[in-house]
Amino acid sequence: MKATQRDFATIAPRAALQARIAFFCGPDEAGAAAAADRLAAMLPDPGERVDLSGGELRSDPVRLGDEARSVSLFGDTRHILVRAAGDEAHDAVENLLGLIDSGEGGGACPVLIVATSATDKARTAKLLEKRGDALVAMFYPPDLATVSKEVRAMADVAGLRNMGNELAERIARSAGLDVRLAQSEVTKLALYLDASPQAPRSASAEDLDAIGARTDEDGFMPLVNAVLSGEVGRLSGELKRMREISLNPVGVLLAMERRVAQLAQLAAKLGQGRRVGDLLDAEQKAHRVFWRDKRDLGVQLERWKGPHLGRLVQRLADLHRALLGNSQAAELLLAQELAQITRQAAARR
Repeated sequence: MKATQRDFATIAPRAALQARIAFFCGPDEAGAAAAADRLAAMLPDPGERVDLSGGELRSDPVRLGDEARSVSLFGDTRHILVRAAGDEAHDAVENLLGLIDSGEGGGACPVLIVATSATDKARTAKLLEKRGDALVAMFYPPDLATVSKEVRAMADVAGLRNMGNELAERIARSAGLDVRLAQSEVTKLALYLDASPQAPRSASAEDLDAIGARTDEDGFMPLVNAVLSGEVGRLSGELKRMREISLNPVGVLLAMERRVAQLAQLAAKLGQGRRVGDLLDAEQKAHRVFWRDKRDLGVQLERWKGPHLGRLVQRLADLHRALLGNSQAAELLLAQELAQITRQAAARR
């Protein structure tokens, strides 16, 4: 099975019943991750979630098959979520498919793979796309109208009734068109208003102001740009600002992941001998790059190339897992890692 964000909602219920392996990819890493969460929620009996990284599976391709066929400590059901970069999980998926096709994969739990910097042309996707028991879902960067529609749907589920398009657009913009951050804002708004499907409430712009929604530009991007551009002198001030205005560490990391995914796409288009400035001019004319981001993107494309960019993708994926697993120390873990990444970027000037 194959899907994009256009038809994922239609295909997902069937995939939840039939797909044993789902591969979520594309330039919109946030959309891919959100879709994996939605599919997991649709599983008939999702049970315990087991998290694995692409790096773990690359070094031990047999592990995925072993984990998928094992049971939890108390015999409960489970599903596996893999966060990978590119084709890191290819050999592990190939091994698991071999077990399934030979009849040794009976009872294997569902496997959901979110692959940063991968597309439906990846080797892993090619293993799965023609199988009836697998799903390859490709997600492209959303536009404002699409995310605003998603926000209104989230609001309905959360008990925020009749959310207007203007307020939904504001939330979408504040989240940088990242559906995960948008969901976080909607959830906070519902908690603030004590709203639920059983006791719906109406939300206003004043309510959104009260929970401190911030725009992507004023919140995350100055810090993201300082780090990826190697601006060591700015970093301490940006980290101080992060603490003072209580920026969410996971939100900062998601913004960083989105920018790195954009850099990976642009780097792939550079080709042999093409100038960065020429590429960015063409991307701006095609409305794929905002004029205000051109300078920062140009600097960052010079700092992060080839294997360095690939390792950065994996490093951020590992940091994401660390933050989710240790929320109390998330701010400290994030600050330490951002400092190291900034120094690495500065060293490549």
